Amino acid sequence: MTASKTKHRESTFWQRRYWEHCITRDLDYLHHLNYIVINPIKHGLVARVRDWPYSTFHRDVARGIYPLDWTGSPDTLSLAGGGEPV
Repeated sequence: MTASKTKHRESTFWQRRYWEHCITRDLDYLHHLNYIVINPIKHGLVARVRDWPYSTFHRDVARGIYPLDWTGSPDTLSLAGGGEPV
């Protein structure tokens, strides 16, 4: 373990920016789900959520949770700029 990790009492598993959050409300769950779905856009891998073939988004479209042309609300799209769900 490095001196820095020892000083900051860090393990080798979690990154410094890791944060733990307990989801307690349906709306909070939805915000986190949207954050996960929007990540390929956030990282510039695709222009539309539906273009990322590895996403559970396609399963959720089949279940009727999202429409195929979903791109997120303005709040969700702000996550593509690097925000975190609240």
